Amino acid sequence: MDRRRFLTSTLAAAFQPPRAATPLNFVFILADDLGWADTGPYGADLHETPNLDRLAGQGMLFTRAYAASPVCTPTRASIMTGKHPARLHMTVWRENSLTPPRDRRLIPPQTEPDLPHSEVTVAEMLRDAGYFTAHVGKWHLGGAAHYPETQGFDVNIGGTLWGAPQTYFYPYSGSRNFGGEYRYVPGLHGGKPGEYLTDRLTTEALRTLDLAGSRPFFLNLWHHTVHTPIEGQASLVDKYKARIRPGMKHRNAAYAAMVQSFDDSVGRVMADLDRRGIADRTAVIVTSDNGGYVNPYNGVQVTDNSPLRSGKGSLYEGGLRVPLIIRWPGVARPGSRCEVPVCSTGFMSTMAEMAGLRPPAAQDGSSLVPLLRGQPQQTARELFFHYPHYYPTTTPAGAVIRGDWKLIEYFEDSRIELYNLNDDLSESRDLAAARPDLARDLHARLQAWRAEAGAQMPVRNPG
Repeated sequence: MDRRRFLTSTLAAAFQPPRAATPLNFVFILADDLGWADTGPYGADLHETPNLDRLAGQGMLFTRAYAASPVCTPTRASIMTGKHPARLHMTVWRENSLTPPRDRRLIPPQTEPDLPHSEVTVAEMLRDAGYFTAHVGKWHLGGAAHYPETQGFDVNIGGTLWGAPQTYFYPYSGSRNFGGEYRYVPGLHGGKPGEYLTDRLTTEALRTLDLAGSRPFFLNLWHHTVHTPIEGQASLVDKYKARIRPGMKHRNAAYAAMVQSFDDSVGRVMADLDRRGIADRTAVIVTSDNGGYVNPYNGVQVTDNSPLRSGKGSLYEGGLRVPLIIRWPGVARPGSRCEVPVCSTGFMSTMAEMAGLRPPAAQDGSSLVPLLRGQPQQTARELFFHYPHYYPTTTPAGAVIRGDWKLIEYFEDSRIELYNLNDDLSESRDLAAARPDLARDLHARLQAWRAEAGAQMPVRNPG
């Protein structure tokens, strides 16, 4: 028995709260780059998402859910461990972790390219409590020695080091080259021409549930969609081309098709749970790993996060705020909304409490269970963000959110920005000069948190 399994098994045996007679199953569905405003429950004007609409009507919709990072790998690490990316030293996607740019004012830190085996994952926690665990889809948390099957999953279909497919159509490979790598999605043989990746991953995910037998299960369905390449199924692309009207903020038909395919996946999962007669004892969590990608792809803007500012890569709301819907039958009130700020670091603690388990120590995130139960929030949650890297939408920066207030610090020039998100959701009115005492207090909190977490900082470029 390895160290992590021994520790989690020992903790589970010694400190488990009473568990329900019928254990709760978990389905965690993660979209890649799906923006806060990209779905029907959050006000999308072009994209049709009837299944997400229905799921929101059956569970709780979070209006202020945040990814722990504005890019993919760090947020995924936070979901798996309950720890902040800054503490894990995983603050950028794997391909950029060891080769930061050296032609800018600051040199970003070299970061951890793989999720360390010393970390206890949510899959290990649940597996050691008797769960069948399956990962299907994008992983992006390390090389082959750190794939899902080494991090607590009984089954891994499609999870590799790569962050995007070469194409969404079978055989999911092609002539394009990503930094010297020829990418493909493993474990998806036997497809037919025209088969679509989002559909195939959903099919594989539902097949894995047959392997659970009588055990409770944790299905981790992490889609590649809606990450680039922006490729939708032709019939859906044509549908949305015909639906675009003047004045719509969403105007990318291929992207709209990808969003609908993601929604179709959610619907298929919900229908399968109904067919198996287990929907009433299965929690479903649907969210995204960061904000929507607002840059052009093939000359067309991918999405529009308004009223939020900016998008993926940025510490403005458009880069961090994400959709989150949780259906917990018999507990979360159907059609309820939560306006408390929450973060992806809280999923491990949440699932532990839902399952009647005690999470590993040193969790950065807070359980969402009190919120799901409709209990009032006693104190304002502080959320911290650290992105010491460059992206088309930002320079290296950090941020803190406390209640309605948000402070952003830019490391190149020590610039401070302060916003009241309740009055100014679009972050258009910087109040740092008008509220200097509050800005100093939040900045001090951010600095203290960075020191406690051991956050890596960029350094001045001597060149």
